[in-house]
Amino acid sequence: MNQALLLPHVQEYLEEHTATPLSTFILKGSPFPEVTVQDLAQQLEGKRRIKSKLPLWYSTKGILFPPKVNLEQTSSETTAQYKAHLLKGNAIVDITGGLGVDSYYFSKVASQVTHIEMNEEVSAFAKANLATLEVSNVTCITANAIEFLSNSDVFYDMMYVDPGRRTDAKGKVFMLRDCLPNVAENIDLLLSKCTTLWIKTAPLLDITAGLKELKNVSEIHIVAIKNEVKELLWRVEQEECQNLEIYTVNSHGDTSDQVSFTLQELYESKATYEYPKTYLYEPNASLLKSGGFNWISKQYKIDKLHTHTQLYTSDTPISFPGRSFKIDNILPYNKQLKKVLSIDKAHITTRNFKESVITLRNKFKIKDGGEIYLFFTTLLDEKKVVLVCHKI
Repeated sequence: MNQALLLPHVQEYLEEHTATPLSTFILKGSPFPEVTVQDLAQQLEGKRRIKSKLPLWYSTKGILFPPKVNLEQTSSETTAQYKAHLLKGNAIVDITGGLGVDSYYFSKVASQVTHIEMNEEVSAFAKANLATLEVSNVTCITANAIEFLSNSDVFYDMMYVDPGRRTDAKGKVFMLRDCLPNVAENIDLLLSKCTTLWIKTAPLLDITAGLKELKNVSEIHIVAIKNEVKELLWRVEQEECQNLEIYTVNSHGDTSDQVSFTLQELYESKATYEYPKTYLYEPNASLLKSGGFNWISKQYKIDKLHTHTQLYTSDTPISFPGRSFKIDNILPYNKQLKKVLSIDKAHITTRNFKESVITLRNKFKIKDGGEIYLFFTTLLDEKKVVLVCHKI
């Protein structure tokens, strides 16, 4: 990390070019002999990339940014704050510290936080930024976490690991065995150094696959922001857990939908099925990711439209963790649909349907937007239909 980036005149220059196109900025070259234009461009691009993801980092003067590849896996402030309320203890260690966003929020709930990062440059950025943010209870260590823990006698209340999901051999990966460090392979070592282990995994990781790779999982948290699943959090204990709990969270900013149930309830629940009634429900992304499709039907006393159609219906409206609609019309999906479906603008969703949204938009010449919602889906009798709805 180039310490000259922190010089006041360099910071002022970057601030002046906040809105300058990157290509134009690079062509100008660097006006400072101690800083290359590549260093400057990295700072400018990094700050732009984290504007909505890390508003505190964006608004704080003197924050420095590593290459963009190191920013991709960084937790958002929203998800980091959520994790901070889960990890309880005096001593917390983040063994894949990265830019230090999680460690910053851990420092708000723990007496001492240890930030371990094997990339020397990224570790330097994290240390500098934590100092800029006036954090005094985080110790930054540059080391390979597995080697460090193998040679350390320190025991932590909580350990957090966010395995790297980019490898030289395979590019982007999401299975735990392909990530670095290999948590599944080193699970006994990690558990020997803490009371409770928390693991962050990619949204793409299938829950069943994760459970096959891990042991002693007591909780799984599925965290979404504005209906996009961002991460899965796995709580692993010293002993085997008899009743694993699944938490689904969908954050809307100041508010969030939170639903929880046990893995046993998920396995034992049975859904009821029916043709579309008056109201239609689409679960939020975190609830869909949980796989609790039958549990949703049982818990909210609503009917599924088809085994593989994750849409639900009822005669009377209910409070539901997802989107709710009133069905205005049910149209069969056939050759006459083009004549009947005279809609210029609508939101289109497909569930258990062979054609994509783009294909359907082109086929029926429907622009995106408006107040009409079209669900192209399959019913109990395998017939394809279009549910014409409006949001409630």
